[in-house]
Amino acid sequence: MKKRKLGKSNLEVSALGLGCMGMSIAYGLPADKQEMIALIRKAVERGVTFFDTAELYGPYTNEELVGEALAPFRRQVVIATKFGIKLDSSGQQVQDSRPELIRQSLEGSLKRLRVDAIDLYYQHRVDTEVPIEDVAGAVRDLIREGKVKHFGLSEPGVKTIRRAHAVQPLTAIQSEYSLWWRRPEGELLPTLEELGIGLVPFSPLGKGFLTGKIDEKTTFDKSDFRNIVPRFTPEARKANLSLVDLLHTIAERKEATPAQIALAWLLAQKPWIVPIPGTTKLSRLDENIGAVAVELTADDLREIDGAASKITIQGARYPESLEKRTGL
Repeated sequence: MKKRKLGKSNLEVSALGLGCMGMSIAYGLPADKQEMIALIRKAVERGVTFFDTAELYGPYTNEELVGEALAPFRRQVVIATKFGIKLDSSGQQVQDSRPELIRQSLEGSLKRLRVDAIDLYYQHRVDTEVPIEDVAGAVRDLIREGKVKHFGLSEPGVKTIRRAHAVQPLTAIQSEYSLWWRRPEGELLPTLEELGIGLVPFSPLGKGFLTGKIDEKTTFDKSDFRNIVPRFTPEARKANLSLVDLLHTIAERKEATPAQIALAWLLAQKPWIVPIPGTTKLSRLDENIGAVAVELTADDLREIDGAASKITIQGARYPESLEKRTGL
């Protein structure tokens, strides 16, 4: 497995990480815990050193899963987790990044992950009620205490990035980025390049759509998050298959799969980009890892960009209530 550094930091990780959220929530019923422990350990054996979780996932159960799975490999891996979103008594997500709660969240994450320090600690979403300078200052204090090693933000806007970075240098920004969500190319990528901050794209396979295994006839479990995503209505899926067709065309020529082309395209954008596709299947894990070996030439990239520019993706990527929490 090739390695990459996140921005100008000294945080070196595998070129492809593993997003662990879907093992516990969002994409149907939670997977079997022992099977997921085995899968995470298989990922380590295959050279993956970067694992992503969050306090919210479960809540708490995903951190416990990741902590148990990676306990034997602690010195070999980098674990990222997140603070700042809780579930209230009615089960609704609420943002709360007050400094005292960041410290409380950290103590819980340390125990669940079975570690002495968090390698990369993200604010899960920007909290409009707490100045980002206060959040960055709280994490700076935790770094000085040796309980956190690196600071990150998830789905912030560039103004927030600059304000936070001035207080405590950011190592990574996590944001959705893929061939079917390219908004980060506008302001985010130039800002990160200027400041020397790495990018960790989540949903690099479009929540599974870019694998080519989903069409307008696909049905999801009633607990699957995609049921409420406008981009996953049957009509939108049917319209968006033109992008998958493009990936199929390139994949056939490269003797690869659509998912591998989608990931290879991301890896080719910048050397400081580290995607974190998630999966619950060993076959998919191996397929995703295989993307690191797929070389896209400058001509390939021009062809993909040219064809993709003529495709208009149908449907919003989030329900409006969730989209409001991003890019602040």
